Amino acid sequence: MPLPSPSPSSTAIVTGASSGIGADLARELAARSHGVTLVARREDRLRDLADELSGDVRVEVIGCDVADPAARADLLAEVDRRGLTADILVNNAGIGTIGPVSESTPDAEIAQVRVNVEAVIDLTTRAVHQMVPRGSGAILNVGSTAGFQPFPGQAGYAATKAFVRSYTDGLRGELAGTGVTVTTLHPGPVRTEFLQTAGMDERTFAAAFPKFMWVDSRAVAKAGIDALADGRGEVIPGLPNQISARVFEHLPRRLLIPLLTSQHPALRSGR
Repeated sequence: MPLPSPSPSSTAIVTGASSGIGADLARELAARSHGVTLVARREDRLRDLADELSGDVRVEVIGCDVADPAARADLLAEVDRRGLTADILVNNAGIGTIGPVSESTPDAEIAQVRVNVEAVIDLTTRAVHQMVPRGSGAILNVGSTAGFQPFPGQAGYAATKAFVRSYTDGLRGELAGTGVTVTTLHPGPVRTEFLQTAGMDERTFAAAFPKFMWVDSRAVAKAGIDALADGRGEVIPGLPNQISARVFEHLPRRLLIPLLTSQHPALRSGR
């Protein structure tokens, strides 16, 4: 099986594990007997999750801002110092701006690149350097259905997720036959703290998407770990999201971009 078998000395690193999909990915791995290393800036939130999971598996907590190059560089080394082997890496940490770029700031736009792109490249490269010589390992990168097309109202965020998709697909080709598998999880609308952090009212945003497109965070996590265990290259949880992502991906841009611009709540509110 592409997902390494759990052992007392192995762990699954999950970034952005303090809430939402990241916390549920950790729960899903722990439910399958994998020890987990919870990583996020908010160490107090990680402690709460660690208390929840520690009765079943070994749980480690590491406070780390993956936007910080020095902190990232030490993350896998810290896991090693704790006597553990990182058999699984889940790059879930992500942030994003919502609204027109003309109302954003350079710092905010660049920050999402540091977390959504730089951290994924950095941690994935470090993990691959450990996993390939062992001939075993699994990496799950969390993308988004926003990465399947340009997305006015979240232009920078969608671009970072398009990168995650392309990068993971290319890496998957490189790693074929090495015993290391990589998968991309592309969630559609999910109720997490992402919208609040980005400064968007959840009710306003939710009204822009039909109810049948929203998928529960734990169901998204299960779909991601199932795909990783099956060795699939990517997964989009929820049939409606699968259909819309594929349709939008191939719709002519001259039709798609005005449509998306007119529908995004962060752009409509200003018109």
